Amino acid sequence: MVRHLLVIAALLLAAPAMAQTKANQLFGAMKTASPHQPQVFGAYAKGCAAGLVQLPETGPTWQAMRLSRNRNWGHPEMIRFLQDLSAEAARQGWSGLYIGDISQPRGGPMTSGHASHQIGLDADIWMRPAARLNLSRAEREKIGSIPVRSADQRSVTKHWSAAHHAIMRAAALDDRVDRIFVAAAVKIEMCKTAKRADTRWLQKIRPIYGHDTHFHVRLKCPAGSPGCETQTPTVAQLSKGGNGCDDTLMWWVTDYLNPPKADPKKPKTPQPRQRGPRDYTMADLPGQCSTVLAAR
Repeated sequence: MVRHLLVIAALLLAAPAMAQTKANQLFGAMKTASPHQPQVFGAYAKGCAAGLVQLPETGPTWQAMRLSRNRNWGHPEMIRFLQDLSAEAARQGWSGLYIGDISQPRGGPMTSGHASHQIGLDADIWMRPAARLNLSRAEREKIGSIPVRSADQRSVTKHWSAAHHAIMRAAALDDRVDRIFVAAAVKIEMCKTAKRADTRWLQKIRPIYGHDTHFHVRLKCPAGSPGCETQTPTVAQLSKGGNGCDDTLMWWVTDYLNPPKADPKKPKTPQPRQRGPRDYTMADLPGQCSTVLAAR
């Protein structure tokens, strides 16, 4: 009870400053997780998380990269998933996985990079096969991943392999996974080479710009987090038995790369600037995020 009152008092004292300070600055300054039971609040691109767990820097089949960012924190469900998937990578002939950003210690908007990764349920996994699992901290800052998408964005490169396909297929078949973001060329290649007996899992493989050097895994809302906002299904998800390997996918290598030319006679309508995660203040986030932020 005393601790609860102290938290409330701290929030009241800090409220004016917190109201004016961008949320990404507040969450980016946190070095450790909040001392709560794991729970997710809000959405993947507008939320925070309590009781996150740090992925160990090195494990039997993984290494966390870019340690200086302090973004190797996730919901326990995500940490278990990454450990399981890295073991699958080892079965596919890699030494394991190089794990990029997951989330900050208490989630929330970031000062740089991602719009999502705010609730401990997103993780970036490098396309570069882990050859060594004894990289030093300095090496993990310097080494980079490798692109598996061609420069013209229409096909995969020589760096793409059957192991990449197998690892992502295993991730997609995992019930914990909601979707996996990849470069469009990767999705197209996976559609071409997947066995036709059962390709429903390909529905979870989603084409998006970028993502040529990593694939982005997003987990479903975990049990015990009623405040977690499930992502709205897309039209493709609603199609019965669809796998996303249809004409819609080809848009990414047609209209996306070569968009129809605008009519020069048609006046341009000014578009208002959209507020993004780096504009958020605490008032934009779920109310529980203030408690998560203030806890010591």
